[in-house]
Amino acid sequence: MSTAGALRIGTRASRLALWQARHAAAQISAQRDAPPVELKEITTAGDAQSELPLWQTEGRAFFTREIDRALLEGRADVAVHSLKDLSTELEDGLVLAATLTRADPRDALLSADGARLGELPHGARIGTSSLRRRALLARARPDAVLLELRGNVPTRIERLRRGEYDAIVLAAAGLARLGLEGQVSEYLSPERFPPAVSQGVIALLARAGDRATLRWLESLDDRQARLEVTAERALLERLEGGCQVPLGALARLADDTLTLEACVCALDGSRHLSAAGTTAVPAADAAAAAEAAALGWRIAAQLLARGARELIAQERAARALSAVEAP
Repeated sequence: MSTAGALRIGTRASRLALWQARHAAAQISAQRDAPPVELKEITTAGDAQSELPLWQTEGRAFFTREIDRALLEGRADVAVHSLKDLSTELEDGLVLAATLTRADPRDALLSADGARLGELPHGARIGTSSLRRRALLARARPDAVLLELRGNVPTRIERLRRGEYDAIVLAAAGLARLGLEGQVSEYLSPERFPPAVSQGVIALLARAGDRATLRWLESLDDRQARLEVTAERALLERLEGGCQVPLGALARLADDTLTLEACVCALDGSRHLSAAGTTAVPAADAAAAAEAAALGWRIAAQLLARGARELIAQERAARALSAVEAP
């Protein structure tokens, strides 16, 4: 903590990131004898390169690296992230202290006139910054013109309203957190549009061994969210993927049964690999986490056996060539 005893929360400065940081701060502050909380705004590489497509940007952790660095250097005590932005390999010395209760994990379509995906005109211009969404949209609407879309949530919606796109796709959770559910034309079913790994979950990171901070975070960990994202992130790690891979996955915990469904899709929608499985979850937290991770590995193995590694390699090679040839 800071010398004044305040818990310093590192966050991006976007409207959605600040909502998430304030939400985390409120949950910390609601605990008895909790310390005062301060927000520390930090600019990330993803913010600084707001016009360049993420798939043309080298490396990973575009929206998290600088915040995690501040945490390691003692300039912050807690890092708040959308867990879907967080690499499966945390920086040495950091721990995922809490996964907050999961919000709606689905994608949402926003269109200029309220049309659903199947009602958009032939050749509709659809904006998204996600390779996963591009691949699934290409599969569902091969006639659509898929365009790059960057910027924060309100900026993306404003660009839709200005007529730059006929429709855009965003995460339902972010829209709900900003009170923008009324903008949604259609919620895309996770069966046809499996979400990004960990979509809808807010992650709280802290320094390993920082018990003064961890005591306020660990009690906020939501067991259902933790087990679901453990399975999804194990899958992602096994596939050696990241936000630049057209991978969708969603785990659901019901009673003591955990289900995981996942797919890898060619960017043009021409090839689609899917796998699913279930497991019984033990009551003990450590054993439950191990079983969730094992489920993720099993589903990843199924995808790999069906050709996922080759498909991912082909997509990366094609994108690398496209980036080189781009003016």
